[in-house]
Amino acid sequence: MTHPALSALTARFGPRIETGAALRAQHGAGDSWHAPAPPDAVLYALTTDEVSQALAICHAHRFPVVAFGHGSSIEGQTQAVQGGLCLDLTRMTAILRVSAGDMDATVEAGVTRQQLNTHLRDTGLFLPIDVGAHATLGGLASTRASGTMTVRHGTMRTLVTGLTVVLADGEVIRTGGRARKSSSGYDLTALFVGAEGTLGVITELTLRLAGIPEAARAGLYSFAQIADATQTVVEALQCGLCLNRIELLDALQMRAINAYNRTDQPETATLMVDMTGSAAQVDADLASFGALAASHGATAAPCRTPDEYAALWALRHSALYAARSLRPGCKSLSTDVCVPVTQLPELIAAIQSEVAAAGVVAPLHGHVGDGNFHLVMLFDPETPDEQAKVRALNARLVDMALACGGTATGEHGVGLGKKEYMLAEHGGALDLMRRLKRAVDPQGILNPGKIFDL
Repeated sequence: MTHPALSALTARFGPRIETGAALRAQHGAGDSWHAPAPPDAVLYALTTDEVSQALAICHAHRFPVVAFGHGSSIEGQTQAVQGGLCLDLTRMTAILRVSAGDMDATVEAGVTRQQLNTHLRDTGLFLPIDVGAHATLGGLASTRASGTMTVRHGTMRTLVTGLTVVLADGEVIRTGGRARKSSSGYDLTALFVGAEGTLGVITELTLRLAGIPEAARAGLYSFAQIADATQTVVEALQCGLCLNRIELLDALQMRAINAYNRTDQPETATLMVDMTGSAAQVDADLASFGALAASHGATAAPCRTPDEYAALWALRHSALYAARSLRPGCKSLSTDVCVPVTQLPELIAAIQSEVAAAGVVAPLHGHVGDGNFHLVMLFDPETPDEQAKVRALNARLVDMALACGGTATGEHGVGLGKKEYMLAEHGGALDLMRRLKRAVDPQGILNPGKIFDL
């Protein structure tokens, strides 16, 4: 029997309410290790008004709604665990406004960072968010994503100044604005950034842009031990260098990258470092970093041309897929803790010791300039013991991260995968989150089952 909500949605949107099995399956999996959970139907929304109308119908019939971008989330954010409607926003791709003088832009939620930066190329500006996935900006805001440039430019929380959001009952609100600062009322923009679609559906974003730097230089630094690399990071961050990116990869990750890309980089603990700014500043700071790295035994391979620079960062962005290729056919659980940078050396050493003792294949890479790293723990989904082992290691790592003032998730979000750690991290504040959720979504239709259970 057809759900009344689907009948009402079909009456409004006609054949655009799609129920084909293949399309539903595509929208119920994402890029995660979690079990697929397809929605009952999919709607490719074209405007904020259409999102509002769809939500009003779903609210009237208590029908769940899951917002969807490019499905690149890895913590089960897009799984429709209670069925319902999947609102696909990838066709909302208008770049609504660019103000070069004010260095900001307003875009629809389905625009990707790549599309926006291509559009901005002639303005001398860019959006400094550099994640590995081809993700929509609405999705990046919803998970409070970041990436390799966080050490210089911050996360999506820093870059988003205003939103258009559709609430559970279809009401459209606008938060924040274009001013560089405000003391006016609650910071509702920050409330929705990182809410993973549980409080409202983001349809438009106003974003801060940055100027394309005069100069950018990068290099690859190879260390005998990962402890030497992590200690170099701690010291480098205290030197006031013009760091744009500082990425750590362990020996196994470098071996995977070489095999995946057919390259021949040294297969040892590695830092990929990027400096941006004026040419004089970049040259001086890169030399200072080189001397610091050398004091910890590193050998350097600087990028000599723009092509080498681009190739280096292409290697870094291949890290997840290269790691997965070490065990074809296996799934991966990617850890995501973030800790104070001074805690990195001890934490990485401790968890890698436990991973080795468990016999798990788990290449490491991460944005160590802001204390965030990932272990890509590979397991055979047909072997329950392997999955149990990697889940236990993930739990152990989260416990260690929380004990030293860190978080269970630096950038991937909570979704389904990190729910079990939220009480330990937030304590009584978790109940306040539940009360906020009930206040703005009393029927619990927006991405139900994610972040926490009501």
